[in-house]
Amino acid sequence: MKNTSPLCLLLCFLLACTPQEQPLTIDNIAESYVKLMLEIGQYDSDFIDAYYGPEEWKPTAKKDTFPSGDFIERANNLISQIQSVEGDKDRKFVLVKQLIAARTKVEIINGKVYPFDEEAKLLYDAKPPSYPESYFDSLLLDLENALPGEGSLADRYNEFVDQFIIPKENLDTVFQTAIAEARKRTMARYDLPENENFVLEYVTDKSWSGYNYYQGNSQSLIQINTDLPIKISRAIDLACHEGYPGHHVFNALLEQNLVNNKGWKEYSVYPLFSPQSLIAEGSANYGIDVAFPGEERVQYEKEVLFPLAGLDASQADKYYEIQGLIGKLSYAGNEAARMYLNGEISREEAARWMEKYQLNEPERALQRTRFFDQYRSYVINYNLGKDLVANYIEAQGGTADQPEKRWEVFKELLSNPNTASTIK
Repeated sequence: MKNTSPLCLLLCFLLACTPQEQPLTIDNIAESYVKLMLEIGQYDSDFIDAYYGPEEWKPTAKKDTFPSGDFIERANNLISQIQSVEGDKDRKFVLVKQLIAARTKVEIINGKVYPFDEEAKLLYDAKPPSYPESYFDSLLLDLENALPGEGSLADRYNEFVDQFIIPKENLDTVFQTAIAEARKRTMARYDLPENENFVLEYVTDKSWSGYNYYQGNSQSLIQINTDLPIKISRAIDLACHEGYPGHHVFNALLEQNLVNNKGWKEYSVYPLFSPQSLIAEGSANYGIDVAFPGEERVQYEKEVLFPLAGLDASQADKYYEIQGLIGKLSYAGNEAARMYLNGEISREEAARWMEKYQLNEPERALQRTRFFDQYRSYVINYNLGKDLVANYIEAQGGTADQPEKRWEVFKELLSNPNTASTIK
């Protein structure tokens, strides 16, 4: 046996004791991504919508000034790293889109102002459509015909729909019943974790009408804003959108299928201003039609929710005819946001636009401008998101006359990484 010199032995010992650099993988890039998102979230309370990953990944210190340059450099480095490693193609694609959005939001927090359409594309991976004022004028004519009478169209509309306000003393009963029914319909088709649940709260002084704060481990906190009167149609809307098969189910399925089953830790954090939100909001709105298709909804509301609310159901069909026409005007809100955020009109002008083209009462229109201030181009995720999701589901065979197929394709969409680009 050959003698080994003391120097060689020392070198071998030092090499053995020196920590070896980990090979770069998509999984450790995902960990770096999560930590970056959590650090950015320290400087903007709206940035992180949910986190249910390892406690030790949370940042323990915050700099006195916003380190935008460091955040942007780290995002760019992660994008380059993702493109250099092996891994699931869709997983890598979505992660890059999420990082582009995070980088953009850092720039916005730091004072950069993007035009509305460019901001929406960078944050949500979608180009919002634009409609001329004449388009909305033509839609108002349909409402004029549906609501004949004296006075302005807005006055006639609000006088009609005020008959369908849920009395405050009946609000909780109506909402709990609507959520229970939405849950029953969803659970009949999806196997969610046995422990899944939610807590329902009523809040005030918010810019939104409802919100789901996903807590992890298949638990949600659902909040309903009671600042303004709530119409009967909002019970099913919010039950499905915030709960079943909307946000609560979406987050539970992502956690179950991607985080727990596949170990994709990037889905343990949900940055709100990201492409994930277009899928989240679009699917939550489309989920209303999945759970309560067509006449089924109206029939259920007439038989169950109207009596619980103490409302006369004799005009329910007319009410939903009008609501259908109002729904066609949803993109008018996007136009108001675009003009307002681009500095083309004032807050008051934006509110008046929505009073005219969405028939909002003045107080509700002003509440909407608060939403524009807080969430900016996020507004596209509700209507454009729903349209993109609907087109995708129907292209996969999930049409209204194939309800079981629709539930199946919808679940597949909710359970996998997607952005607007991947569902076109």
